[in-house]
Amino acid sequence: YLKGDQLVRLARETGCDAVHPGYGYLSENADFADRVVQAGLIFIGPKGDSIRTIGDKAASKKFLKEKADGTVPLVPGYSGENQDVKTLVEAGKSIQYPILIKASAGGGGKGMRIVRDESSLAGEIERAASESKRNFGDSRLLLEKYVEDGKHIEVQIFGDQYGNVYSFFERECSVQRRHQKLIEESPSPALTPKKREEMAAAARKIGQLLRYEGAGTVEFIYDCRTQEFFFLEVNTRLQVEHPITEITIAIDLVALQLFVAGGGDLSTLKEVTNVSQKGHALEARLCAEDAFSDFAPRTGTVRLWVDGLPNADGIRRDTGVETGSEVTVFFDPMLAKLIVWGSDRATAVKKLASLLRSQVCIGVTTNQPFLLNCLSNPSFLDGSYTTSLVPQQ
Repeated sequence: YLKGDQLVRLARETGCDAVHPGYGYLSENADFADRVVQAGLIFIGPKGDSIRTIGDKAASKKFLKEKADGTVPLVPGYSGENQDVKTLVEAGKSIQYPILIKASAGGGGKGMRIVRDESSLAGEIERAASESKRNFGDSRLLLEKYVEDGKHIEVQIFGDQYGNVYSFFERECSVQRRHQKLIEESPSPALTPKKREEMAAAARKIGQLLRYEGAGTVEFIYDCRTQEFFFLEVNTRLQVEHPITEITIAIDLVALQLFVAGGGDLSTLKEVTNVSQKGHALEARLCAEDAFSDFAPRTGTVRLWVDGLPNADGIRRDTGVETGSEVTVFFDPMLAKLIVWGSDRATAVKKLASLLRSQVCIGVTTNQPFLLNCLSNPSFLDGSYTTSLVPQQ
């Protein structure tokens, strides 16, 4: 699944018209996108050049500094080409601590470090660069001011080949472990209507600058103290958590990807041009991991898998697991996405808790008890939680 040449060859041999890259593996690989097009196939996603420009964290910041005319707020930091440790440590002196180290070519929390004082910066830079090299084949790093009381909020955008770019509201993804998302919700309980539109406008601006095609997600960090938001990155693909957008706006985003890839004009769709959001949705990622052993992944055979509440009445379950499934080290530990919709946030939270309690997985340790603990945490219930919820509480 990581061998692009073989995937393209198989697509041609089987008579495919297009290739959908999913939301992992090669989905943000610009060379793979180009290879698909060069083979005479349609890549269901943005052009390779768009992925190169905005998919790399350092390149995206440089692009927005030059093109956005200050309309997209950027986190103070360093994203220069000089990557020797001495230069990075010196750059850190101009950034207020704590500092966040990030892998320029990475994602999923790999290569990330929070540094709270200058004495530990050099060592953490070396460790982050090594981890980034192992995971992404690229050791480049960037430094950013770390927002302590921050919320991770992202905006879903969609573009087509005619220059149309639309936004489909936001998702909050602040419940994270090791910078990886566990629970997501839409809309965010933190944003006022005015701030929501400001964030959406910034996301659309980025899409317009790129002449973006297909599904994309613009990620921001929201400072609860100052109510400011800053650009983090663009995911040039469909997100794992896209169902909570689908269930609140009543649009199938995968179908829309196919529509755009087939040459469709988004401005002709009334559900897109007049998009509205109804109710509240949440998603929990049920993972094969031990939350009480620093979220260490777990493997084994699923001896019994029982879906509790049925997929109806605002409940959706995305999974490929069943009784007898083998959970191995070769894939992500996520077993299922449990998605709910309610007329309001309180109703949706209760529904997700009920769905989690009804789900049975015997044979492999999961984070099910931990997810239930998160849903009952006072700061989660009142919506004031931040990305510090899991590490601090």
